[in-house]
Amino acid sequence: MYIAWTAVATLPEAESLGSTAVTRLLAACVQIEGPVISHYVWQGKPERADEYRLAFKCTENQLAQLEAYALSNHPYAVPEWIVVQADRVGEKYLSWANSNSSNLPFKHSQPSL
Repeated sequence: MYIAWTAVATLPEAESLGSTAVTRLLAACVQIEGPVISHYVWQGKPERADEYRLAFKCTENQLAQLEAYALSNHPYAVPEWIVVQADRVGEKYLSWANSNSSNLPFKHSQPSL
């Protein structure tokens, strides 16, 4: 099981990115938090922004397609994309996640809804 994070500026952007990932079976679950306050440097200047953080829960066979989808549909020029592998996952949760996993081979282009 993997957890991937990104952030976007608005709740509608977060809802769209997250719900489409689940509908396309690219993630078993997406949690949206926010707004969170982000401080960063952009084009040489300190910035502060309210953002919505998405946490995608996915299996190994979903990860490549999820990343391609998230990065190609992200509204930011330089999107955050951080992925970690979970050391421990509850057996029942992992079984549920696997049952909601796409077993299709990776395709860079995404199907239309």
